Amino acid sequence: MLNRTFFRSASLAKTLCRPQGSSVPLRKCSKTMDEAVRMSRRMVWVDLEMTGLDLDSCHIIEMACLITDDDLNVVAEAPDLVIHQPDAVMDTMNDWCKEHHGKSGLTEAVRKSELSLQAAEYEMLSFVRQYTPPGVCPLAGNSVHVDKKFLDKYMPQFMNHLHYRIIDVSTIKELCWRWYPEDYNVSPQKSATHRALEDIRESIKELQFYRSHVFKKV
Repeated sequence: MLNRTFFRSASLAKTLCRPQGSSVPLRKCSKTMDEAVRMSRRMVWVDLEMTGLDLDSCHIIEMACLITDDDLNVVAEAPDLVIHQPDAVMDTMNDWCKEHHGKSGLTEAVRKSELSLQAAEYEMLSFVRQYTPPGVCPLAGNSVHVDKKFLDKYMPQFMNHLHYRIIDVSTIKELCWRWYPEDYNVSPQKSATHRALEDIRESIKELQFYRSHVFKKV
């Protein structure tokens, strides 16, 4: 029986390998279909740093993105993007953000950056389009539902490229804590750098741990 992944990528693969009126050999078409299925199984890892968590008043100041295959091997890494925000925005950060973004150097980097939000979205959208087909790959990360809210608001074109489902490592962490406490107690610990790219790498490492220790075949 064909799995759901096939059906999610079949339309794309059909268009790629044998468009209407094409005489592409079936063998080549099969290879293209296999590649489309592999690409559809990729995960789009994103981490944002914001001026706070209030969606109505806070803004994105850093974005990192990695693409992995379904075995959590990194396929591609986008440049870490620091997005400029004016002092009027940065000055509204709460004490926690001022302290941690100040210590990490992000606050100063934001003030020096000349990258606009629109340019950042265009760059990230161009990146994910190179490595993932439209509408089939999920957003992944830690507590990524929060990132998704900001992306839906500030980068809707980027989000339109992704599938509506998400892979949230925090959910697995919470279940592991409840069901497999011995494994949870030896799971990787966060370094708390509060920089986007490092946070993504740690999230991937954490999911790799849960896969090898918790998601076991019986």
